[in-house]
Amino acid sequence: MSKMENDELIRDFFSEMKKQDRHLEIPEFPEEKAKAKSFNWWIPIGIAASLVFGFLILGKNEPQVEPVPEVLIITLEQINGQELQFHIEETTEMDIWESPTASLLTEF
Repeated sequence: MSKMENDELIRDFFSEMKKQDRHLEIPEFPEEKAKAKSFNWWIPIGIAASLVFGFLILGKNEPQVEPVPEVLIITLEQINGQELQFHIEETTEMDIWESPTASLLTEF
């Protein structure tokens, strides 16, 4: 077969396909399915409303209560060279922190 014969065969094949396609019946596309589904806006609005409600209810600042003193610090200080005076201080443990090795600095 020559190239010309191949080209004619291909042309005839596709022209026959076109003739058959003209007689095909195209079904109607239903309009109901073509419409886009409406978005339910109540879902994000409900989520936003519950977040706002949660922040209003849970976000209320309760009055700050002063912690009850748990530590009593008594120190003895020498004033004017000879007079000794006691200082009593109440505090919570979180107010003071002393390094575990701080005593090494003052003992030697």
